[in-house]
Amino acid sequence: MFELFPDQPVYEYPQFVNILYSFLWAFLLSSIIAITHRVTFTGDYYPKNFFQSLILGAVVTTLVMMAIGDSLARGLGVFGAMAIIRFRTRIDDPRDVLFLFAALSTGLAIGVYGFTISFIGSILFCLVAVGLHYSPFRSWAHHSHLFFTINDSKQLQSVLQTVTEHCADFRVITVTVNKENATRYHYAFSLKKNVSQIDLVDALRMQEGVKQIRVSSNEIMPE
Repeated sequence: MFELFPDQPVYEYPQFVNILYSFLWAFLLSSIIAITHRVTFTGDYYPKNFFQSLILGAVVTTLVMMAIGDSLARGLGVFGAMAIIRFRTRIDDPRDVLFLFAALSTGLAIGVYGFTISFIGSILFCLVAVGLHYSPFRSWAHHSHLFFTINDSKQLQSVLQTVTEHCADFRVITVTVNKENATRYHYAFSLKKNVSQIDLVDALRMQEGVKQIRVSSNEIMPE
């Protein structure tokens, strides 16, 4: 009978069945990791391409490990081929890096038929991630940025009160003073549920003395 978590290929079955079974597990476990990342995500806009990368990365890693097998020559060949490819995508959040590494590790373990360790490791990783998400150590991913200018620093308290009413979390990035002695503020923030960026901008426009309001969803520095 075909075992659920075999530690090696089941040779009484065709190789095609073993390979298909491995890729199926890589897809399922990486999907669980990706769904966990989506559930515990705290930013405003979820990057769907990263969700796909977690799943596709595990599948590709499984493919590479199964192609290498026990061959040292194949391993060196793959290492040389990967060295040619330059990955320039920058991931700012270390938490995202760990999720990507978890998905790749799952594919690596399945590629060498380590079904038991891949299943237990993936489930434990997801449980710990969910537990930390609902703990006091919950982290916030700020993918939106707010810029505004005020002439009098005493107005900052009322402006931050408005920001608090619309944002679940925010932090200051930079504070600069221009030639007119006006202060330019740059905040990273995460909106509350059912609150849009337009709501935040409209509320700030109602504040007297607040000007040059700009909201951006890109990781850029102020002008």
